[in-house]
Amino acid sequence: MSFSNEFKEFLIEHLAGFGPVTIRRMFGGGGIYRDGLMFGIIDEETVYLKVDDETRARFEAEGSEPFVYAAAKGKQVAMGYYHAPERCMDDAGEMAEWARLAYGAALRAQRKKSHST
Repeated sequence: MSFSNEFKEFLIEHLAGFGPVTIRRMFGGGGIYRDGLMFGIIDEETVYLKVDDETRARFEAEGSEPFVYAAAKGKQVAMGYYHAPERCMDDAGEMAEWARLAYGAALRAQRKKSHST
């Protein structure tokens, strides 16, 4: 799991229509953040965006699949992040739209978490 600095810079510029983002390296991949809130991850120069019950069906309708990693004892674990539609990599406007969906899911998860503590 990794990504190049060129891909990082491309993605920051590509997401400018959505707003200022930062990308932090983590676990061999990266997290995509806006205002300190992670709404996406990068693995092998592939972008995965946060989903929840409100947005998952839209991602699935695009043929997107969840980010899956190998846990202990070879167990496969799916996370609440789905592959960004391919056209997003060619169209900054599309990427901004999908990033807004992901950021909304991240905000809802944050609110839910703060209400349960």
